[in-house]
Amino acid sequence: MTDYQPPFRDIGFVLDHLVDMDELCQLEPFKHTDPATIKGVLEEYGRFVADQVAPLNRIGDEQGSVHDPVTGSVATPDGFADAYRQYVAAGWGAVPFPAEYGGGGFPWVMGMAMQEIITSANMAFSMAPLLTQGAIEMLLEHGSEEQKEIYVQKMVTGEWSGTMNLTEPQAGSDLGAIRTKAVKQDDGTYLITGTKIFITFGEHDMADNIVHLVLARTPDAPPGTKGISCFVVPKLMVNDDGSVGARNDLKCVSIEHKLGIKASPTCVMSYGDNGGAVGYLIGEENQGMRYMFTMMNNARLSVGLEGMSVAERAYQDSRQYAQERRQGRALGSEAGEQSLIVEHPDVRRMLMTQKALVEAMRAVIYVEAESIDLARHHPDPEMREVKRDLVELLTPVAKAWCTDMGVEVASLAIQVYGGMGFMEESGVPQHFRDVRITPIYEGTNGIQGMDLVGRKLPLKGGGVVTEFLSMIASLDPVLLRHGTRLKPVRSHLAEALTTLADTTHWILEHGMDDPRDALAGATPYLRMFSLVTAGWLMARQALVAKTALDNGESDPSIEAKLATALFFCEHILPAANGLAPAVTAGFASTMAVPPELL
Repeated sequence: MTDYQPPFRDIGFVLDHLVDMDELCQLEPFKHTDPATIKGVLEEYGRFVADQVAPLNRIGDEQGSVHDPVTGSVATPDGFADAYRQYVAAGWGAVPFPAEYGGGGFPWVMGMAMQEIITSANMAFSMAPLLTQGAIEMLLEHGSEEQKEIYVQKMVTGEWSGTMNLTEPQAGSDLGAIRTKAVKQDDGTYLITGTKIFITFGEHDMADNIVHLVLARTPDAPPGTKGISCFVVPKLMVNDDGSVGARNDLKCVSIEHKLGIKASPTCVMSYGDNGGAVGYLIGEENQGMRYMFTMMNNARLSVGLEGMSVAERAYQDSRQYAQERRQGRALGSEAGEQSLIVEHPDVRRMLMTQKALVEAMRAVIYVEAESIDLARHHPDPEMREVKRDLVELLTPVAKAWCTDMGVEVASLAIQVYGGMGFMEESGVPQHFRDVRITPIYEGTNGIQGMDLVGRKLPLKGGGVVTEFLSMIASLDPVLLRHGTRLKPVRSHLAEALTTLADTTHWILEHGMDDPRDALAGATPYLRMFSLVTAGWLMARQALVAKTALDNGESDPSIEAKLATALFFCEHILPAANGLAPAVTAGFASTMAVPPELL
């Protein structure tokens, strides 16, 4: 395993050329900053993470977090609590949040860049601030002024962490089946009783308090998701002066033994063993699912970023190994000498696949984050609506494709290492084990496919997806003007876009006639949609690089950006066309074999 190096050059390329940071810094909340300041902060943050957080990644995997069944406490691995205290003291968690709550007031896309760096360095560690930022956004959007005053500032600084308590043993992803109860008291509070599972950092020793956001049902609530409410349930009660007081009636009863991210405690939480945990209603009763989607959509983008970030770390390891390991003799090399494996075409193919996928994933994530900033803060209401629609449409892409490809890149890293990649000593198995949860987190990727075909394609009668496909098509004449060097980019993108448009039309028609047809093809359709979206962004990368070269730019990294975009469009994007039959096959063959014969 190599030492992690933040990829400042690659992050900077996206921020300079695929995201309009100049425009973002002109928006009212961000006028106090500029692109140069943002880059300077990112570089300082990257140094902190590389020095203090990255070295704990292997330690965390080997030690894991430890639960005390008597007290319910959880001890994180050596160094985690100290590194977190340094993180809080430096104010890093506050950077992308509003200044009125103690934040730095920087764009969300900058927060995503920071999140990439810390997740690549140590995914398990990064999950404490990741869950906290989602809880902050949910409270800012739906919490009362009193709740914001009591909780948000401490969560922005990171002194208090946050969680989301959704699922239960009998519910899984079907949140309509949750049974946790919330009974209103005379003082307006609620007593919460029930069990929640898979609660990331539900208990730990890093923060001074933990603010749980808990889904529960009131006694007269309607069945299903329409009867879900959301409550703030702090681990430690908060006194009138803002200090923490007595412990609430909640406890971590166990932590899971997991494939990966072993330093991140995944808790089973019990509420109300001694009468009921005190909770405070967020907003109105029976609106909790709607509120929680604010947090879940934030989390889905962040989980997509986890896929990309671990892929970046795995790529760094395999790239260095390939440039050091000698084995075999490459074609054209001198007899009697072993070649570096990076000279073998198939190893180079794997490295280029990793590189192209990571760069495409980064583009998808950052462009999505930019759209979030514009949807929130652009002065034109019509533009805010356009960007909100784009965020809705691309969230399944960012979450599902980037996590699937994160697993693929980590698997390729093991393959580049060969037999050594199967040995824990190499470090790369940890990347594969850590990233494997991401296609499951925050709605499995199958759910993301169903969300895309069932909820996102029909937005505005299909108008949102039609506008998006038209935007991609508008790049064609620009590519045409740049001559033969970009001809492969143009031809492959045009062919894949035509296939996507045809299958989209098929789903919009047949999905209305029989939703089973659309659902059976949802996952391959999401993969196709994602490949074309990534291809569009890599085509933009190619245009930027080609223009710079035409203008006399001599930086070899710019030539590499063009070569990587060409590789993506020639080697990866064409897979979109082969997915069409699976999308349009319908449900009959999928459901033909009875369960007992599967």
